[in-house]
Amino acid sequence: MTALTVETAFDAYEAVRDRLPLAAATDRVLRRAACLDDIADDYDALLLDAFGVLNIGETAIPGVAARIAGLRARGKQVLVVSNAASASHAALVEKYARMGYDFAPEQVITSRTALLSAMDGQRGLHWGLMSNRDSGLRDLEALHLTYLEDDPAPYAEVAGFLLVGSAGWTENRQTLLEQALLHAPRPVLVGNPDIVAPREAGFSSEPGLFAHRLADRTGIVPAFFGKPFARIFDLALARLDPLPPKSRILMVGDSLHTDILGAQAAGIDSALVAGYGFFDGADVDAAIARAGIVPDYVLDRP
Repeated sequence: MTALTVETAFDAYEAVRDRLPLAAATDRVLRRAACLDDIADDYDALLLDAFGVLNIGETAIPGVAARIAGLRARGKQVLVVSNAASASHAALVEKYARMGYDFAPEQVITSRTALLSAMDGQRGLHWGLMSNRDSGLRDLEALHLTYLEDDPAPYAEVAGFLLVGSAGWTENRQTLLEQALLHAPRPVLVGNPDIVAPREAGFSSEPGLFAHRLADRTGIVPAFFGKPFARIFDLALARLDPLPPKSRILMVGDSLHTDILGAQAAGIDSALVAGYGFFDGADVDAAIARAGIVPDYVLDRP
């Protein structure tokens, strides 16, 4: 597979806009700030993306843990709202702790959680699972699952497909999945709508990339769980106690098509981090103009 760049990743998101929520009106005034400290007085709760805001790959972004501690000292509620579906909830909390972040389990809301919360009534079905065996099945143990690998048989046998982690996914497996869906259409649930994720050595291909490809080729539109879709924001807002007015809640992320678009659909403000993650080194103003997705703030860093 050709390596993804910010340009090709942006093009990929733009190509699937018809499957994403609508962008809000673009008459908002875009403001700029150095970091969250400069705008925090206007908000009571901050929802932070992980990749591009807390970390790049397995590396913490310098200074962010101290900034979060300072925000909490100012009385702000801070939650992680992440399209992380390949790892269990407990594994993510442990990962953030290793990187120096102090988040309680209830302060981390993920697309994996959103997916599982939507599966009532479907848990007894036999699901084919896109995930790396090394990630384990914590959170998923109660489901009837078969890993999707290179044996064609499970693709034909399962009642539906769960796409949660694409590490190790191959073109052969993608072909088997698409052929199975063309032969017998079945539900496809996507636990990570991201097309890419920023890592130390560039962008990784995420489940959303393969989900949109199969939709294009089979006509079967998956159900997506995670940003920019509503359920993950509903779960995050339900964790805020007390719940501030929506005008006092800020989503902070590095992606226009997931973090910013999702925040607009949820009716809350948004801040795009331009100096790390998706747009690091790119022309963020040109991207905003092209997409028509306008955040309330552009930040140099989290």
